[in-house]
Amino acid sequence: MPDNAPMQAWPNRRLLDLLQLDIPIIQAPMAAADSIALARSVSSTGALGSLACALLPADEIRKAALALRHDTQRPFNLNFFCHTMESPDSSAHERWKNFLRSHYQRLGLDIDAVPESRLRLPFDDETCAVVEEIAPTVVSFHFGLPSSGLMERLRKRGIKILASATSVKEALWLEQHGCDAVIVQGFEAGGHRAMFLETSVATQVGLFALLPQVVDAVSIPVIAAGGIADARGIVAALALGASGVQIGTAYLFCPEAKISPLYRHALQQAADTGTVITNLFSGRPARGILNHYLAEAGPMSDAALPFPYAATLVAPLRAASEKGGSFDYMQLWAGQAAKLAHTMPAADLTRKLATEALQRLYPGRS
Repeated sequence: MPDNAPMQAWPNRRLLDLLQLDIPIIQAPMAAADSIALARSVSSTGALGSLACALLPADEIRKAALALRHDTQRPFNLNFFCHTMESPDSSAHERWKNFLRSHYQRLGLDIDAVPESRLRLPFDDETCAVVEEIAPTVVSFHFGLPSSGLMERLRKRGIKILASATSVKEALWLEQHGCDAVIVQGFEAGGHRAMFLETSVATQVGLFALLPQVVDAVSIPVIAAGGIADARGIVAALALGASGVQIGTAYLFCPEAKISPLYRHALQQAADTGTVITNLFSGRPARGILNHYLAEAGPMSDAALPFPYAATLVAPLRAASEKGGSFDYMQLWAGQAAKLAHTMPAADLTRKLATEALQRLYPGRS
């Protein structure tokens, strides 16, 4: 941020004051794609860097968070999932195997030889103990919230709690259950839909229709997410009542993002109509880049096992595809505004977004 753009210039300070930030931008947590380096770079600017922890066991969460704390004294966010684990029966497993069998055959793989893999587990007592130990400024949740007991343990450590909503109903529920701020996830957003009370993808709402309705309904600060990749999106979100924005896909273009060259190439080629909502990777609706697998088999199917069980049988397809240099079966989460993003270091991107947003908010200021 330049000296002539002080933090008090932002028109809405609610999120800044709540989370001790200078810039009302949150780098979205992106499992297996974000990194300590990415979160550190974003937090160093006075915005909020995030680490997705849903794939990490407790000891790795501790190690990553301690490394991040060693690198920066700025606030950072640890993100977790709050899904329910409903183990599918044998007939559901067979239906999913039959659905995928021809894809395995195409890649020369044996679907009956796939071993069990570690599942994404929801936020639990063991994870909560690690978070209490680390005491980050912010913890955020996807797919609802953990139990009231776990929430109270976080509050006692002075941790601010954020969670994502895809409807007014979900936003109100989050406020009623103790969230300090709500992230409004529009239909444009990449990655998993945050749905936890809603069940129909067909009724999911675009950000700029949903955002002002949530702002009118809740009293806590609102963060806008989905399809925001440049200063114009930030200014539009603030004009509709948001106290800040969360940006994901644009940060995937940064060198600190932990993605493969193939993934980067796919992002660079993504068109406005190049993403779809699919459940064929994880079992839950998520937005990613359209590829051969999704075009041929989906993008949505009742045959998919529920989250997180579906991913075990898809993982070998993903690995073989990437090893062969093909996008065909790769999981390429991305939002609808990838075309607006530019490749640059994360700190530079964050400062650029903030500076250009302030210039648009105050065009007469030099």
